[in-house]
Amino acid sequence: MTDRRLYVTDLGTMPYTDALALQRDAAKARLSGALAHDLLLVVQHPPVITLGRSTKAGNLLASHDLLAARGVELFEVERGGDVTFHGPGQLVGYPIVNLERHTLDLHWYLRQLEEAMIRSLAAFSIEGSRQSGKTGVWVRDCKIASIGVHARQWVTWHGFALNVTTDLSFFDLMVPCGIPDVVMTSIERELHDATAARSAPLLADVRDRTVAEFATLFALTPQALSISDLTSAITP
Repeated sequence: MTDRRLYVTDLGTMPYTDALALQRDAAKARLSGALAHDLLLVVQHPPVITLGRSTKAGNLLASHDLLAARGVELFEVERGGDVTFHGPGQLVGYPIVNLERHTLDLHWYLRQLEEAMIRSLAAFSIEGSRQSGKTGVWVRDCKIASIGVHARQWVTWHGFALNVTTDLSFFDLMVPCGIPDVVMTSIERELHDATAARSAPLLADVRDRTVAEFATLFALTPQALSISDLTSAITP
């Protein structure tokens, strides 16, 4: 039987630049075969704005001085998509997946990422959905999760961000995902706005559910991998 493991490494809270270097190294190792199985990195970041390859001039609304005053770092990266925010209370996932073991179709891959989060949200009584022509996950007309990926020789990196208890005011610093007038939401906001206002689940609970749904959709068996073991596996 084919060994279809999914290594899962929880990076805790890690600066964006460190996590970016780690996923790039992991992608190289997956390409070379040094990393024998697909990998999902899960992480929270200190406040950071990233500019994807499709970022249009003017979609970053804040000056560098304002970003500094709010403690927000800024990075230009190779992922697809426009400008977005990562910060505390947000579940960020970076799948390092070899699509040759799955389906050689990036559109299929994006829909799988969306589906994993839609199913995760359903576990917390939130109905997530797609909007035609737009990547990500929505609750009614509000966006709750963003996706931006990159791939080389069918190995992916970058990934998704699901707002759990995120401070949504940070999205006022930009035109999120380059979508004019978009309203961002979170699990916390959706549950609070529900008729019987409920407390938001712990981010760890959302993480575990999302990892499980991701593994199911990709027909993989999740296996925890420590940061030290991962580093050893991907270090030349």
